Amino acid sequence: MSSIQDIQNEIIEEFDILGDDKESTIYYIMELGAQLPEFPESERIEENIIKGCQSKVWLTTQEDEDKIIFLADSNTDITKGLISLLIRVLSGRKPQEILQAQLDFIDKIGMGNIIGSQRSNGLAAMIKQMKLYALAYQTKQTI
Repeated sequence: MSSIQDIQNEIIEEFDILGDDKESTIYYIMELGAQLPEFPESERIEENIIKGCQSKVWLTTQEDEDKIIFLADSNTDITKGLISLLIRVLSGRKPQEILQAQLDFIDKIGMGNIIGSQRSNGLAAMIKQMKLYALAYQTKQTI
């Protein structure tokens, strides 16, 4: 499996190809979201909604051999694309890797200029929730 930094570099290269074309970039983000696996209807519950997002974002996890697998969905295409990028980088990792991850790809692809401040706050909330899950798994593994 590629490292977190390798995956971030791949994402940066993909967005570099799009250049400064905001419309193409937003369309690409929405395409990425459409590729997320189907999210179970039974998991669309209040406890799985990420607080701090303008849109509804549901996030759950599964454990696979000490690694965290993230599953997510959103009621908006752009937000679904954003969470899909985070899943691409962080899913399938050990809790410690997730906690130590410096997600520099977000700034390097100019995400703040693309999505605006409200969605930037939501993106920060998504990252925070993923790291909280990692902390919970790490704590559980050490008990």
